[in-house]
Amino acid sequence: MCASFLLLLVAQWTPAEQMKIVTIGEVVPSPNARWAAWTQTRAVMDTDKSEQRTHIWVGPIDGSRRKQLTRGDKSANAPQWSTDSQSLYFASDRDGKRQIYRIAVAGGEAEKITSLPDGFSSYQLSPDGKWLAIVAAPADPDRERRVREKRDFTVVDENPRNGILWVTSAQGKGELKKLTTGAENVGALDWSPDSRRIAFEIRPNPEADDARKSDIAEVVVESGAVTRLAATGATEGQPRYSPDGRYVAFVRNTNAKRLNGSRVALLTRATGDVRELPATENETPQLMDWLPDSTGMLIFEPRKTRSAVYRMPVDGPPTVLYTPPRGVFSAPKMSADGTVLCSSYQTPDQAPEAYSLSLSPPAAMKLSNANEGAPTHTLGATKVISWKSKDGLDVEGVLTLPVGYEAGKRYPLVLNIHGGPAGVFGENYIAGPGLYPIASFAAKGWAVLRPNPRGSTAYGNKFQAGVFKEWGTLDYNDIMTGVDKVIADGIADPAKMAVMGWSYGGYMTFWTVTQTTRFKAAAAGAGLTNLISMWGTNDIPSVLDDYFDGSPWQTPQLYIDRSPLYHVSKATTPLLVLHGALDPRVPPSQGLEFYSALKRRGIETQMVTYPRTQHGPQEPKFVQNIMERHIGWVEKHLQ
Repeated sequence: MCASFLLLLVAQWTPAEQMKIVTIGEVVPSPNARWAAWTQTRAVMDTDKSEQRTHIWVGPIDGSRRKQLTRGDKSANAPQWSTDSQSLYFASDRDGKRQIYRIAVAGGEAEKITSLPDGFSSYQLSPDGKWLAIVAAPADPDRERRVREKRDFTVVDENPRNGILWVTSAQGKGELKKLTTGAENVGALDWSPDSRRIAFEIRPNPEADDARKSDIAEVVVESGAVTRLAATGATEGQPRYSPDGRYVAFVRNTNAKRLNGSRVALLTRATGDVRELPATENETPQLMDWLPDSTGMLIFEPRKTRSAVYRMPVDGPPTVLYTPPRGVFSAPKMSADGTVLCSSYQTPDQAPEAYSLSLSPPAAMKLSNANEGAPTHTLGATKVISWKSKDGLDVEGVLTLPVGYEAGKRYPLVLNIHGGPAGVFGENYIAGPGLYPIASFAAKGWAVLRPNPRGSTAYGNKFQAGVFKEWGTLDYNDIMTGVDKVIADGIADPAKMAVMGWSYGGYMTFWTVTQTTRFKAAAAGAGLTNLISMWGTNDIPSVLDDYFDGSPWQTPQLYIDRSPLYHVSKATTPLLVLHGALDPRVPPSQGLEFYSALKRRGIETQMVTYPRTQHGPQEPKFVQNIMERHIGWVEKHLQ
């Protein structure tokens, strides 16, 4: 009896099964390093519901026991420990607007701390436990009236709803104190160790394209006096006070362009002097925490298909403190005494869970058991492979083999291209919920290649900047030589291949079908097709400036040459177009332009739009539908 028939007799991965996997959010150690709190998110897909529901769990740092701390139909997230480690603050919209609550770790009812008229975006508890710093836009009391009277017009770029910095009692017994005027938008913040000052990101407005204009400012809480700590033409963000109060560390980009690497900068508060520390391996540092003795800090970065924590001393180069032997961990946080890291962790064949990691000696302990009852169907084996591109550059990718793979037998191949272009495919769990159901593809008997071509992050700044003015050329070569590698290894059937991707992956899918006929099916999600119209209609046009050395009127031929739409006459591959109806990052008109051109030419195509959806679909029913459409489109055309 053949292996493919036997597969039909056992339970297999499907999009519906993958939607059952629970994801883990931030994992936060308590100040006394004895406990951890983490969030677990699951899809709720009842008859009239399609939402991601998140709740908070807690447990001892040794993983000995755990319990769910928040419950109900409304999510709870953004946990922060009280200074005595006895209670947790969290955010929830259980009363309609997003507010801050506090609940005892021992259990009981949560206490509502804030009653902000329009909710808030972020908050942080002061080191002395007395105050909450909150970023919230001002209330708009006339909005409902304007809507009712049909006077709710908007003047573009006028009167942006900037985030304002406020402080209030952490006990919920005081009024809000306004610390910034609202003339500029407040972003990430950090309290000084004496709880007297707050350092924060500040930029002209909350629009995505102005994120690169971020500076660092500081406010004295008692007086409200604000000063600029770092204000250059570069992008400056992620402020962090050292425990001894001597320094403010932050991340600075050389000249605010996406293609330039970032550095950790150190401001000496006594003098105001700023110096840059040595570059990290990937030049995309994320500041975690300072070491307790203020001799350095911990940095988190992606590292090829994995991730790494670095120790960055105030004097000297960074060194790798920890990287997993396999898989990836996300957004690690360090305990106040510097002995424990907490994070989510996953591998291609291990579902995400919360973990603690003692640093001396390194030892990991699983804290959560979120996926204990999740499906455990057979997974296709996943491995990292490498190959040489046309110009000899080394390129990596993640290859998943079909379930029941037999060496020497060729299988249909799904080429999945990531977004960005500065995205990256890591060693993540392949059966989790997402737009591309890798485990379900493998259960269908398909191999899946996920390449990391030039432009990807996690391979250093030079590699990431390698697509400057080269979209669709060098990256395309990197991807196609990866496909050739899987064919040469006797795995992929060159007559049965499909290509798909989202965002920049959608762009590369559109581009690929204009460059080759070797793929029998294609599916492009939220992809760019006409870079000239894209520049004028998306919310981050400066990114195109960075990659194309100017705006469309400065380098018009380059924009035309690299636009799939202008090569659509060569496209013959059946193409599925997917798009969020409210996408500001890649407006749905981008997909519609290519769809209309294929339709005019008589090429098989279908376009599906999703209401209420921006750039990344979130509603579980939509996510599952997209997964199912990918499978159906490939099945239809790879028979």
